[in-house]
Amino acid sequence: MSRNLVLCALAAVTALALPSAAGAATKQQYYVSLGDSYATGYQPTSKSGGTRNGFAYQLPGLAAKRGYKFKLVNFGCGGANSTSILQQKLAADAKCKGPGAPGYTGTQVAAAEKFLKANRGKVGLITVSIGGNDVTSCARAANAVDCVATAIPKLEKNLATLLKRLRAAAGPKVRLVGTTYPDVILGSWVGENPNQDLAKLSVAAFQSLMNPALKKGYEKVGGQFVDVTKATGAYTPLDQTTTTAEYGTIPVAVAEVCRLSFYCSVRDIHATTEGYRIIAELVAKTLPRRG
Repeated sequence: MSRNLVLCALAAVTALALPSAAGAATKQQYYVSLGDSYATGYQPTSKSGGTRNGFAYQLPGLAAKRGYKFKLVNFGCGGANSTSILQQKLAADAKCKGPGAPGYTGTQVAAAEKFLKANRGKVGLITVSIGGNDVTSCARAANAVDCVATAIPKLEKNLATLLKRLRAAAGPKVRLVGTTYPDVILGSWVGENPNQDLAKLSVAAFQSLMNPALKKGYEKVGGQFVDVTKATGAYTPLDQTTTTAEYGTIPVAVAEVCRLSFYCSVRDIHATTEGYRIIAELVAKTLPRRG
């Protein structure tokens, strides 16, 4: 046999013996989601509440473009806060869960821990959306910023407990991404019972209190934090305006949150499908490209 034939034969055997880079890149992994109604994709236009328009449901498709094949396992529960995610025991058919949710009983964190431990090495991503319901009531407080500041220490403590447990169950290498929220309270600028002072204060609450606390918590366990508030335009100076058909001339930041949430129109804090997509895109961009 000639030398060239031998080399070709060896190359063929090697190709059969070793998995291709493309094959390795498309190996299915689990994507675990925890959190509140943003995790379940709640929209007021849906009779059942949670929808497949949520960021967790849009994420696998966006991740596929970066070389990942994710299967979503969504433990989220609408209405969850940083305390209930640790303590609230849910029924298997709890209505707060998102579409296709596993029929677990007990707390979100315990169910996620059990799954993560049972699937070590098979989980490629964990996302957590929590904290919004810890401060939602502050929009009705006499001093919204002071109210948020008072809620932050408890949020930080609960988040640290949650993330420590998830990291221990998943292992040190699994990508863990924390999200925040659009500043929907900017929508108070327009619509029913407008309150421009509250809208202005909400930006400070997110930028100086809420988001720094969340960022610190995720990074402490080797996770990443995506600033949804910034990405949805909340930090655009309020003296930059645009003209809209619905509300006339208003700040650009307000117009953007009106487009990406239901707050301006029906005073609902949840995101539109496009708003959820922005969150999914932010998380997807934390994934290194493969292939």
